[in-house]
Amino acid sequence: MKKLIILFALALTSQMNAQTVNEPKNHPKEWSQAYEPFRIAGNLYYVGTYDLASYLIVTNKGNILINTGLADSLPIIKNNIKKLGFKYQDIKILLLTQAHYDHLGAMAELKKETGAKLYVDQGDADVLKSGGKSDYEMGKYGVTFKPVNPDFILKDKGLVTLGTTKLMMLHHPGHTKGSCSYIFETKDDKRNYKVLIANMPTIIVDKKFSEVTTYPTIAKDYEYTLNAMKKLDFDIWVASHASQFGLHEKHKPNDPYNPNAFMNKKEYLDELDSLEKDYLEKKSDE
Repeated sequence: MKKLIILFALALTSQMNAQTVNEPKNHPKEWSQAYEPFRIAGNLYYVGTYDLASYLIVTNKGNILINTGLADSLPIIKNNIKKLGFKYQDIKILLLTQAHYDHLGAMAELKKETGAKLYVDQGDADVLKSGGKSDYEMGKYGVTFKPVNPDFILKDKGLVTLGTTKLMMLHHPGHTKGSCSYIFETKDDKRNYKVLIANMPTIIVDKKFSEVTTYPTIAKDYEYTLNAMKKLDFDIWVASHASQFGLHEKHKPNDPYNPNAFMNKKEYLDELDSLEKDYLEKKSDE
């Protein structure tokens, strides 16, 4: 991830003084590649790109959208919502898992077009308002997005309710100061499911934790998040990137509805173990 950011920064150097929004253009092609939308479980649907996950939660009082991908992801998301038979303008609440341009690049535009209310973890509120300029890592490379003002600030275990659906936001800082996950219950005609939309705590800095002066609690936050995420109870899990939860191994376009494909908790714990090893290795450098 860090190497990608450095490459992005080099590509942006000549533009940094010429424009306000600097979304890197040489990102992985999978981030801008369309992907067929589908129903994951109950009222949860995948409407994102091939790798940048966006989730639509459909309720009897309107819909919730989690993450918007890049700025150029918006037409894909709109089309995916339409393909599923839902209305773009029915989006009433916007959420995000982390304040990085590849997960909220279209947030300001989408908020403007739908009038939906944006709920964010308090740790990322300032980054959204600054358009990414205040981000502890990406901000120094000039990677920015269109600023957006949150309507509601959430603290750990804060609730977001729309119709009969109630999500709990889980504060999982480290990747960003306000990275977060969501957990909620859904059902179909066979059973109930407890769903985790996880923001996996990947490390994006090459320098020592102690050298990240703009985020002095970064090491402590990663430790907290890794411990907290290991204790979560759920049936189904997905993540901010499709590649993080093996979407393309579990689901192919036009596959039938199959919530069981996303019920591998061991896979989730193995991924956390791998990320914890990365954390402990970096911590040992201190």
